[in-house]
Order: sequence, then C-alpha cells, then structure tokens
Amino acid sequence: MAITYKKNMAVFEGVVSIEDAEDLLAWLQKTPKARLDFSACTHLHAANLQVLMAARLPVASWPHDNDLKAWLQSALRN
Repeated sequence: MAITYKKNMAVFEGVVSIEDAEDLLAWLQKTPKARLDFSACTHLHAANLQVLMAARLPVASWPHDNDLKAWLQSALRN
C-alpha cells in the first residue's frame, strides 16, 4: 500500500494509484483533523487528488519532486 495511515497523518510513498482512493476516502471520513505528508510521494493518481481536493486538509510536507510539488500545491492550497 502506498499510503500509511497514522493517527492523524496520511503518509504518501512512491506511486499512489487509483486503487488507493477508496481507502483514502474512508480514512479521511473517519479522521476529520488529518494532515498529509507527501515527502516520499513520486506519483499521485488523479482519483486521489480529487478526494484530497474535496477534503481540503493541511499539508505537513510536500513532495521532493518539484513538478509533483507544483501540481499538488496548485490543486491543494486554499
């Protein structure tokens, strides 16, 4: 699994595929004060991005990859 769920933090690692979107949505519905850590993420499928855009959560760490970081920041910054 490319997302590790901690108490109030979702940690995205490597390639986060479409298969992760349903579990992400379920976890976010149970964890309203969640934060996001993309530091080890190298790819995020758009289905996951749509879930995150609807959730409007704070990001604790952005990806190291500048292109992915720019894409996520433009979509997720409030």
